[in-house]
Amino acid sequence: MRTNVLEDARSFLFVPGDRPDRFARAAGSGADQVILDLEDSVALEHKDDARRAVSDWLAEGNAGLVRVNSIATSLFDEDCAALVGHVSLTGVMVPKAEDPAELAEVARFLGHEKAVIALVETARGIGATREITRARGVVRLAFGSIDLAADLGCEDSHDALLLARSMLVLESRIAGLPAPLDGVSAELGDPDVVLEHARRARALGFGGKLCIHPQQVAAVHAAFTPSAEERAWAAAVVAAGADGGAHRVQGQMVDRPVVERALRILMLVELSSEAGTQ
Repeated sequence: MRTNVLEDARSFLFVPGDRPDRFARAAGSGADQVILDLEDSVALEHKDDARRAVSDWLAEGNAGLVRVNSIATSLFDEDCAALVGHVSLTGVMVPKAEDPAELAEVARFLGHEKAVIALVETARGIGATREITRARGVVRLAFGSIDLAADLGCEDSHDALLLARSMLVLESRIAGLPAPLDGVSAELGDPDVVLEHARRARALGFGGKLCIHPQQVAAVHAAFTPSAEERAWAAAVVAAGADGGAHRVQGQMVDRPVVERALRILMLVELSSEAGTQ
C-alpha cells in the first residue's frame, strides 16, 4: 500500500489563502486533504496577506497542501519563498502545469520530500501529460477542467472533455502514478450533481476529486467508496478466483483481469475505512 498521504486521498478541498478564519473549518470538514490556495481564489491585492496567513498556519504545525501561482507569473517565486522551511507542508499544487523541467525545479526548491501535484489545465499541458508524469517530484496529476474548457473554447462538460480526462488516467497508469484527481464541480447547492460528477470520474478511472465547498466532500467520498453491492461482488470474485482459474460468479465469467478489478475495489474499501468513511 502507498504511504504518501497525497496518493490515496479522494477529496481535496480548496480554501482561499487570505481567509485564515476558514482554515480550521476546512481542516475539520472531513476532506482527506486541504488545499490552501494562493492562486485563483485570492485577488492580486491580497496575495501578500494570503502568503502570511498560510505561512502562519503551517508554522503552527498544521498540515496543508498549498496551490501556488503559475510558474509563468512573477508571483510564483514569492509563493515558494513563503513556504520554504515549513515541515508541516504536505506538498504543493502547481497550476497550468506544462513543463516537466519547471515542475522538477519546484520540487528541488522546496525540498524533494515535498510532493508536487501537477494541475493540468491547458491544451499544452494535456499534450505534455506523459512528460509531466515523469517529472521529478510529481506524485499525482489533477485535472483543471474549467480552465481547460476556457483554453479550448469548449463546454465544461463530460463529453467535451472526455478525451482529456482519459489521457490523464491513461498516462498516470503508464507512469505508475496513482489515479488522478478530477476537476471541481461549480454546483454549490446540489450535492447530487457533485455525486454524479464524481461517479462519472471514478468510472473513467479517477481516484478522487477537487472540491470548492465543504458540502461537496461527503458526495465525493460517497462516490469513491465502494457500495455494499460492490463489496459483496468483489469478495465473491476474489474467493472464486483464488485458484487462478476461470469461474462463474453472479452469471458472469471471472478470470484474472476481473479478479484484479475486484482486488482494487477491496483496496478502496480498506482505504475508505482507514479514512473513517464507510
